Amino acid sequence: MRTRTRWSKTTAAGVTAALGIGLLAGCSSSTGPGKPDREITVWSQENLPDRVAATQKIIDGFEKKTGIKVHLVGVDEGQMPQLIMSAAASGHLPDVIGAAPMGQTWQMYENGLLNTDIPRQIVKELGGSTFDKNALKLTTDGNVNLGVPSDAWLQLLVYRKDEFDKAGLKAPDTYAKALKAAKMLTTKGHDGMSAATDPSDVFTSQSFESLALANNCQLVDGHGNVTLDSPQCVKAFHTYDQLARQYGAPGTQTVDSTRATYFSGRSSMMIWSSFLLDELAGLRKDALPSCKECGKDPQFLSDNTGIVTALKGDADSDKPAQFGEVTSWVTTKTAETAASREFIEYMMGSGYESWFGMAPEGKVPVRRGTAAQPDKYVAAWRHSPIGVGTRKPLDEVYAPQLLDQLADGVGGIRRWGIEQGEGALVGATNGELPVPKAVGSMTSGQTSPSEAARECEKEVAALEKSLQ
Repeated sequence: MRTRTRWSKTTAAGVTAALGIGLLAGCSSSTGPGKPDREITVWSQENLPDRVAATQKIIDGFEKKTGIKVHLVGVDEGQMPQLIMSAAASGHLPDVIGAAPMGQTWQMYENGLLNTDIPRQIVKELGGSTFDKNALKLTTDGNVNLGVPSDAWLQLLVYRKDEFDKAGLKAPDTYAKALKAAKMLTTKGHDGMSAATDPSDVFTSQSFESLALANNCQLVDGHGNVTLDSPQCVKAFHTYDQLARQYGAPGTQTVDSTRATYFSGRSSMMIWSSFLLDELAGLRKDALPSCKECGKDPQFLSDNTGIVTALKGDADSDKPAQFGEVTSWVTTKTAETAASREFIEYMMGSGYESWFGMAPEGKVPVRRGTAAQPDKYVAAWRHSPIGVGTRKPLDEVYAPQLLDQLADGVGGIRRWGIEQGEGALVGATNGELPVPKAVGSMTSGQTSPSEAARECEKEVAALEKSLQ
């Protein structure tokens, strides 16, 4: 596979500013493996307060068992590229990074910032056969393990089963079915679809990619050539424009507004991640469904919502595609080898159920079990409680068929650029957002779908060139 060697120019420009952020204390400062002082620094992108507290509780158990001191630092995903580059420039990389998405993992790898021997040893020790094969594939470069894949979330197309049944509509698992439903269910004061159009948010890119992959629209081809103006991609832009603009709410739609519209009962479909599932069931007080039926029955929406995990484009497109994200534990080039390895093995073993159990709706385990108990972790995940404040077991709220879809969906995850060896480009596009900008321009009526595809192609090609 071809590799890239530089981060984007915008990311590099942010390094100087990031040097002033005080998150680097306690990190290893050597250029090789850290000295074996049994003390490591762990950055975690699970940085919400409740998840930091849950992670610290797991770490307390690890420290008690091993005597290894762990300094936990919560880091925002959006700030991570700048922080890791400033840490590398100052010689103060953390030892371990948790919940690292694929694009960032590939960027760090292709910039020579990772220790790949440690994850190779861990996967071998835990047993490669206990991991989902696709998760391993997405986090390896040939025979090189970039990190230890931990968990995944899936992008979903959710829809109102009751409204679809009443209208005689089938589940919207193809472009044609989704467009037909959106058209039929769009009325005055009611939208057929809620889909992101915010030009400044990676959520828009994720939403579009999930629909684009369904039509075999790819970021690059097997030779690394940007292909966003291909017929498959132009069709994807056109379909997204119809769903989000013609059959969606006017104005810029964000991660919050799309959810609010569906939760209020004012739209019949929505593109969102599996992190939605606890909120959909009325188990988060800060994001409760507000439809007219929801006051008496907090689970009305979850009971009347259908979920599509894999979507198919035109009749002549490839098989249905599932978009999602696999997050990993990665070790940096200056990590204290033995302590870092012990820590990750603990987080993927004794502490694993607590790790994915902090938010099981968005942390589907990619290590299904152990050699002795092949389904141990998937079984535990099914029973894990979801919600904030009010909590209920996942399998008490959702049907076994849906949980099967989520667990099995990891094996079908496809992502732009990763399999073509262009992981650094993927990470850079997530930072500079050429796709959301094109989608925002298109859905606001400034450009046509074909113009949006060409403009996106041009920007990504320029970004690719800057990485060479």
